[in-house]
Amino acid sequence: MVDVVDKATRSRMMSGIRGKDTKPELLVRKALHARGFRYRLHVAGLPGKPDLVFPRYRAVLFIHGCFWHGHDCRYFRLPATRPEFWTQKITGNQDRDRRQLHILEEAGWRTLVVWECMTRKGSAIPFDSLVDCIADWLVTGKNPPFADADGRDVQ
Repeated sequence: MVDVVDKATRSRMMSGIRGKDTKPELLVRKALHARGFRYRLHVAGLPGKPDLVFPRYRAVLFIHGCFWHGHDCRYFRLPATRPEFWTQKITGNQDRDRRQLHILEEAGWRTLVVWECMTRKGSAIPFDSLVDCIADWLVTGKNPPFADADGRDVQ
């Protein structure tokens, strides 16, 4: 399928996609800060440059976009244009995510992934409850009730 916009327009559109300070990230950051948590942002010395690093709790938090990380939710749909490219791109992102989480855990960091869809209105769990669960995870180390066994996947 041919792209509906020219190459220059597509390039401009793609360059506008943010990797840091996304809306979901800002929402979670603001809510955790209001609850008294202090963190470092995008620490370059750690694999994957986690969105939030809590050195006091030896914990890192990633806030993943559902599209770019291939989350199995209603917000992810493989583009019809160049599906081979996008499948390879998103699979590569997922593989890299797994490797980085493994390296962090081997180094003694606790990891948690929060998905973009969890920060949106109408999600299965209200946003305040999500933040409460993250805060509880930070302090107690108990996996949130909606995380997988490894505590990696908040859906």
